[in-house]
Amino acid sequence: MKITQLGSEISIRRTIAEGTEQQVQAVKEIIATVRAEGDAALIRFTEKWDGAKLARLRVAPKEISEAVERLDPQLLADLTEAADNIRRYHESQKQEGYKLENSDGSYVAQRVTAIESAGLYVPGGTAAYPSSVLMNVIPAQVAGVGRIVLISPPGKDGTLSDGVLAAAHILGIDEVYKSGGAQAIAALAYGTESIAAVDKITGPGNMYVALAKREVNGDVAIDMIAGPSEIAVIADDTAYPDEVAADLLSQAEHDPMASAVLLTTSRSLAEAVSKEVQKQAATLPRYSIVQPAIQDHGMIYIGETLEQVIEAANELAPEHLEIMTEDAEAVADKIRHAGAIFIGRYSSEPVGDYFAGTNHVLPTNSTARFSSALSVYDFLKRTSIIHYSEQQWQNSKEKIARLARLEGLEGHARAVESRSWKKETQL
Repeated sequence: MKITQLGSEISIRRTIAEGTEQQVQAVKEIIATVRAEGDAALIRFTEKWDGAKLARLRVAPKEISEAVERLDPQLLADLTEAADNIRRYHESQKQEGYKLENSDGSYVAQRVTAIESAGLYVPGGTAAYPSSVLMNVIPAQVAGVGRIVLISPPGKDGTLSDGVLAAAHILGIDEVYKSGGAQAIAALAYGTESIAAVDKITGPGNMYVALAKREVNGDVAIDMIAGPSEIAVIADDTAYPDEVAADLLSQAEHDPMASAVLLTTSRSLAEAVSKEVQKQAATLPRYSIVQPAIQDHGMIYIGETLEQVIEAANELAPEHLEIMTEDAEAVADKIRHAGAIFIGRYSSEPVGDYFAGTNHVLPTNSTARFSSALSVYDFLKRTSIIHYSEQQWQNSKEKIARLARLEGLEGHARAVESRSWKKETQL
């Protein structure tokens, strides 16, 4: 990994990948084709890009039960325990509405309700992600979403991974479809003969998935535009170089575009970690993905002070931020921007990916400055309710009319003035 000194001007923020003009145009054409041709387009695209010939898009109940039977019982137990941890964490995010009443009987209130349907995209391709099933489905279930749909690209044999299907089974999800890429997002957004459209789409994917989500946003809600995975580590001389290197590589193996950054005040740690990264990377099965990620998007920054390092981390606003310093809690208190913060030596990033219970669908590309992890809140709507009594109307009508006329909206003013107690006596 390259080692460089943090300058007085900190500018290491990542920017959102826009995609090439050709990619954007391709996504628009795919979406238009799915809208026009429905299932036929999905089946054709799946054969073209995934190499799978499908007789039907929906996963049959037998496929799910057979996947559960094939999965190692210990893995099934592990997935179940992880699901319990995730559910327990997200249960605390439930929201209730409120009502503010006046003595005359008028009130304003907020009603909290779940969206009616959600489509959850589970990536495929270079790896299978049953953990993504848990992380997307459980917040929707806790929120009370009525219809939850899973969609994921199949392998060349036309099947989804046993792990993905087992995770769906654990959560009681049986509406599962085989399709990936921009075409899957189009199907969720606009519907086909087999797939009814949903109200919100969540879940990460490749560049084409991200561009498709951006394209359909507005016709349907989305969670976020997710970029390649990111990890940053703040460490000092108390950290172990081999552990820091292993954690950096844990995200580099996701994608050639993944970012892995070490922020430290220690040159000796920086040099030791750089060597460890190359040593460990060579032994990873996904070395062909890890190497370009580390070469092109891996960096070690050395700061003069811990404060400078912390400020650099806040500027970066990474998806995952690990803190391995002498007083990790104190450092964590100074972090303003990060998707998730992992405090201390034993809180490596995969703990959050799989088992702690926090959500691993996190903001990337420095959007942690204003975005949050996927949560129950993403599947809830808040409706304002207004009920004015005659007395409250009498007390407020002139004030409201004046404010309306201040903005040049005479119709607004007349609407509030048009009410009269005399009307009831005249009827």
